[in-house]
Amino acid sequence: MPAFLTSLSHETLVFYATATVAVTILGIAKGGFNGLGLLAVPLMALVISPVQAAAILLPVMLVQDVVSVWAYRNDFDKTNLFLMLPGSVIGILIGWYLASSATEDVVRLVVGVIAVGFVLYQYARKWLEKLPVTTSPHRARAIFWGTVSGYTSFVAHAGSPPFQVYMMPQRLPPQIYAGTATMFFAATNFIKAFSYFSLGQFTPENLHVSVVMLPVAIATTFLGVWLVRRFDKENFYTLVYAMTFLIGLKLISDVVRHWM
Repeated sequence: MPAFLTSLSHETLVFYATATVAVTILGIAKGGFNGLGLLAVPLMALVISPVQAAAILLPVMLVQDVVSVWAYRNDFDKTNLFLMLPGSVIGILIGWYLASSATEDVVRLVVGVIAVGFVLYQYARKWLEKLPVTTSPHRARAIFWGTVSGYTSFVAHAGSPPFQVYMMPQRLPPQIYAGTATMFFAATNFIKAFSYFSLGQFTPENLHVSVVMLPVAIATTFLGVWLVRRFDKENFYTLVYAMTFLIGLKLISDVVRHWM
């Protein structure tokens, strides 16, 4: 744990301000602005290790998942869920296996690439809407995209784009789609917790920050619900995507400059 987190200093205030913004974004995402949560890890990676950022945010996400799972307990596609989860486990295991050999710069680079790629994907996703409708789940595709989703979720809590690539062509009813996503990522986060624990990421200091952030997480989830009903989503998404893209570029440039 960085020493500055144990004392009251400028660095401490910057860290907690950044963490508060990151958790707020997670809460708003859970409240209805789906996909925005990917910004949380890259944002915190500006001030601490991306690995540590992911470890701090995971307990927060698990608490939020409890609420989401309860809300969608009767609205999800069991077939797609059970087909994708084995792939998610494979992806998590790959991330866990590579974690011990990946340097902080490598992880930071991966997080930056994911952030930039996510924004580019969001502006290209209309292509998915033009794909032929897939009326039924497909085992091989489910396992493949589940694996990619599990890995990107392990590294940066960024499993949404691969999940969407597989699920969107099926044109499920919105409620069922949202419920399936909720159940998939709740299960993925739960499984990730064991791998994070085995890597020693759930330190007392990290968990302390997670607990401190829980009230913010719960309050901003309700804030997200309120915002969805009152604000123009397109303008909000445009702002957050721009932030994600710029932060991703900064993480990549920092690593490249360090290597040069």
